[in-house]
Amino acid sequence: MRGLRRTFGDRDVLDGLDLDIARGEFLALLGASGTGKTTLLRILGALDRHDAGSVLVPESRTIVFQEPRLVPSKKVLANVTVALPRGPHTKETGRRALTEVGLDGHADAWPGTLSGGEAQRVALARALVREPELLLLDEPFAALDALTRLRMHDLVGELCRRHRPAVLLVTHDVDEAIRLADRVAVLRDGRLASDERVTIDHPRDSADPRFAALRTRLLTELGVHRTAPATAQAAPAADPATDLVIAPADPATPAATSKEFPA
Repeated sequence: MRGLRRTFGDRDVLDGLDLDIARGEFLALLGASGTGKTTLLRILGALDRHDAGSVLVPESRTIVFQEPRLVPSKKVLANVTVALPRGPHTKETGRRALTEVGLDGHADAWPGTLSGGEAQRVALARALVREPELLLLDEPFAALDALTRLRMHDLVGELCRRHRPAVLLVTHDVDEAIRLADRVAVLRDGRLASDERVTIDHPRDSADPRFAALRTRLLTELGVHRTAPATAQAAPAADPATDLVIAPADPATPAATSKEFPA
């Protein structure tokens, strides 16, 4: 995207944003509430328009939201295959997707019987079963408990490395961004304040000094940590940033076919 702008009233939520994501690359986007993260994701998912600039996105793209958004009247397998063309191999394709997310025994279950983590795994299977070129993740782990969230991190990372879509993850969780992404960008005032490549090998340990150093840099960009003046006797207190999450330490292709959406 180049020069992307989205205005609400007299406020530029996105103000001339430039951003690229390559096929097979995982980009995490951090920012305080109201900085335009979800607006950007909705534009890329064709759920919102932009007012100026250009956007090139693959025809094949899917979104996983914070809520699983399963169809309650359809069983799990039918939810996974809901957007697939009907054919003799549709059910088998869906079953393979369920196996990938560890739910091969849940094909005939109803959504209402699933735990939060299981429902989000179904949503992930539904998103990946179509082999999208662009996968958009809108805080998909925010409603999960801490242990389930860490397991989902491992699963999503493994599946994205296997299927190799371009991935944009919108999150408030700094550790989540570092753990999963190839690049971590910070959005502030409608523009990128920073865009840093993560060079730590997988699996990433939050106790790694490089992980901690990157966390500190990102929190500084987000305004949570401030650099103390040289003459200061003590570091100032951090700003309260209730919408930014610092997670606890861990326990023990071919080019995409693109379509331009004019402003």
